[in-house]
Amino acid sequence: MPGTRRMLGLLRSLLSKHHELLKFTIVGGVCFGVTNVVTYALRLTVLTAQPITALAVGVLVATIVSYVLNREWSFRTRGGRERHHEAALFFLISGIAAGLNEVPLAVSHYLLDLRTPHVGLLTQEIADYVSGIILGTLVAMVFRWWAFKKWVFPQADARPRIVRDRAPTAEKTGERAA
Repeated sequence: MPGTRRMLGLLRSLLSKHHELLKFTIVGGVCFGVTNVVTYALRLTVLTAQPITALAVGVLVATIVSYVLNREWSFRTRGGRERHHEAALFFLISGIAAGLNEVPLAVSHYLLDLRTPHVGLLTQEIADYVSGIILGTLVAMVFRWWAFKKWVFPQADARPRIVRDRAPTAEKTGERAA
């Protein structure tokens, strides 16, 4: 089917052109999961009355995971800074993003009063999830993408690409050269 081949070729070209964004988005999805698991584990156990603190801890844990995955996978070939400078900028920008992540939840809770006893528990939980987890994460993600490329990993191809040889060598298979 020519239309399907053309569509697959276009998709392949698009993914190749935006591979960093795709990887960044996958890392974001993993960290979104980490944020949810940690936040709700805390909210359902030790921080039942402190949803903002629970979210802050969830975001902090996810930020640490994000640094490792972004540096070693999403932006593997980017750099241009010494590692300690890069890490400091990453965590500074992530701190700003964490603050941005909290804003929609704070607005929902304290400005719009979408919390018990003003609304039912189900309404509060839905409002908390939409404002804190979905909106906050989206705002923080857009900011991080822009800031990481601008300041943390500014130079493309600053680190060498790792090319892995797919064919086994004689050393790997235990054979001796003749």
